[in-house]
Amino acid sequence: MDFADELTAGATASNSNPHKPSDTRDSGELSSSDNDTEDVHPVFSNMPASFAPPMSPILPLQSKCNVAIQADMDDKLETIQNICQKIVDTTNLYSFSKLDDQQVYSLMRLREISHRIVNERDSRVTRNDVISAMCFYINRLAGKCKDIVDIMNKMSYKDLDDQQMQQLSRLKELLCGIVDGAKDVETEPSRIVEQGMVSDIWMTESLEVEPIDSCNDDIPLGETQIVAIEDKQAVAEARLANQYCDMSHVKHSISWPPNGSLTLEWVVEMMKTLELSSRNYTPSEFQLIMPVSVVDSILNVAASILHKEPNCLEIDCHGEVSNVVIVGDIHGHYHDLLHLFELANFPSESQYYVFNGNYVDRGAWGLEVFLVLLAWKILMPDRVYLLRGNHETRFCTSSYGFEKEVRTKYGEQGEKVYHRCLETFKELPLAAIIAGKVYTTHGGLFRKPCNPDVQNDKETRTRKLEIGSLQDLSKLERFFVDIPTKDEDPNIILADVLWSNPSKVDGLRENQARGVGLLWGPDFTEAFLKLSNLKLIIRSHEGPDSRDGKIDFDDMIMGYSTDHDIESGKLYTLFSAPDFPQFGQKSYCNEGAYATLKHPDFETPSFHTFKAVDKPKALADAVSSNNSSPIEIHSGVDFEALGILNPPSWSITLTDDATGTQNVPIPKAPVVEGLPLPPSIEEPHKAAYEYFLELIAGLKFMLQTTENKNKIHISHRKRKKCN
Repeated sequence: MDFADELTAGATASNSNPHKPSDTRDSGELSSSDNDTEDVHPVFSNMPASFAPPMSPILPLQSKCNVAIQADMDDKLETIQNICQKIVDTTNLYSFSKLDDQQVYSLMRLREISHRIVNERDSRVTRNDVISAMCFYINRLAGKCKDIVDIMNKMSYKDLDDQQMQQLSRLKELLCGIVDGAKDVETEPSRIVEQGMVSDIWMTESLEVEPIDSCNDDIPLGETQIVAIEDKQAVAEARLANQYCDMSHVKHSISWPPNGSLTLEWVVEMMKTLELSSRNYTPSEFQLIMPVSVVDSILNVAASILHKEPNCLEIDCHGEVSNVVIVGDIHGHYHDLLHLFELANFPSESQYYVFNGNYVDRGAWGLEVFLVLLAWKILMPDRVYLLRGNHETRFCTSSYGFEKEVRTKYGEQGEKVYHRCLETFKELPLAAIIAGKVYTTHGGLFRKPCNPDVQNDKETRTRKLEIGSLQDLSKLERFFVDIPTKDEDPNIILADVLWSNPSKVDGLRENQARGVGLLWGPDFTEAFLKLSNLKLIIRSHEGPDSRDGKIDFDDMIMGYSTDHDIESGKLYTLFSAPDFPQFGQKSYCNEGAYATLKHPDFETPSFHTFKAVDKPKALADAVSSNNSSPIEIHSGVDFEALGILNPPSWSITLTDDATGTQNVPIPKAPVVEGLPLPPSIEEPHKAAYEYFLELIAGLKFMLQTTENKNKIHISHRKRKKCN
């Protein structure tokens, strides 16, 4: 019996305590009652007092002995736990470079047993438990090595001599070898013991890079020493925190297919695994189920596919007996997405899917939604189409919860994963034409871009808005993480496509309430359909919260609405997140919906509504943001340079007796008093003055608009009473 087995046996023996005096009573019987009466033996507890035998004088003495024995057991258990904690700490700092695979395995097993005893868990450790722990550390080391490789790829080498270039090349080669070895471990975990890969990955004796001066050539378990040339502070900052993540309860982890080719079985298994993960593991354990390496692979492959697609997709369904399913905002409702697939069936050769964006934010499982849909895109690139929504931007995700969700789920690697998601967001197309008849997008219509040759700001501001064409949309530069917001920017129509809303009032004008995008009336829906030779528009972007209080529109409680019904066709709004939102403001108890277009004409959509399914209790505090409403207008002012650490934002907290408190964005005013400023005012003060003047004008405009709405609402109620 080795030391690990003896330790296990010792802990088991201590817990069983064979020297404890026998006692037929329950453990809770040792305490006396509130009246300090003597304990009564259970056999006689229901007898009349006259028939009960006298209590033995030995019982109180036995009770005192039991208390003493229990105290002694607690002391011994504490001693054992202290010893085990020292074993854990020592093993964390132990070098593995000089050990063979069997010795590494034995040390890891000893550490697992000790860790469980410290945490008062079952001390039995299986071979798979040890392999899982070893995989965790190897993947963690590989992740850090990959980060270093990424940094090295961005470095400038122009000032380095040949020797330094050779040394850095050797370092990069070794780091890439560790990363590649970790991929093999992830694919076939059993190989780390069976084929001797542990010592290869942990060995550092071959790392002979002279300028890199390390105090210890060994790489300790749980702590990777990463050294940058002539930067001791970077060395300290780059060390991994010595934290242990217990993986013994994790039953299944997703791994990228060895050949890099996804199958239907792999995608379905991924969906099931993430669903089980949401119910059985905490958000911080998500990285154990979905390793960063797999996320990187999904994002890389999907981004390369999306990048090749045009701004406006043309989905040709003619000649096939096929259906097209259109899905609106999902907003992190992963379990409702799975339910939607159950109702409408998976994508297939005869069933297309078009998703209208807003996959993330305001829900606890936005990352799961996005990754699963990207996996479907990789599997069936010509049957699954993903469009971009206004929440697929840095601006919204940093305010509505997705950034915090990713950082919670991936810890120290969260920032990297979040930025990789942002880079993938900008690759998403903006619209689709289905069967040459249906235009679908997230927000809606867009303006004709201004002539880039026009440099006159006054002419740009006074230029009448015109409806844009599909040709204008095709020329747009879409690859921005955040959308352009300046009217003179030729790519301003990107903001229109993602943010615009329909109106019941004719005309085309800027959306002052949101501060971005347009409002267009039925006349411009008619004009766009005629201009583009189309029959329908199906857009998303507005849920029950956006329609709350808009008396001229449907309230979206059913998940869809008919907004314009004109001569050339119709305009629909579609929303697919039931019981929205998961956290933040009040839930509207709405249903979700999806639309189906069928062969042969694809002109008459059928709408299918569905209720929310049962979900795990979302840890809203872990994945939501304290700021439930974003600032709609970027300041562009360096307030820190002015010593202003808490500048006023473009939102205001209002109190409503019906809904509680909510953050309301302040709109951008069409006219700003006090501008332009005199040229004598210099930066950064000039930008700050402009910011405050625009904010004041926005507040005044907001008050005026609210007052006008109230008057219209009162007038509308009076007309209804008269009728």
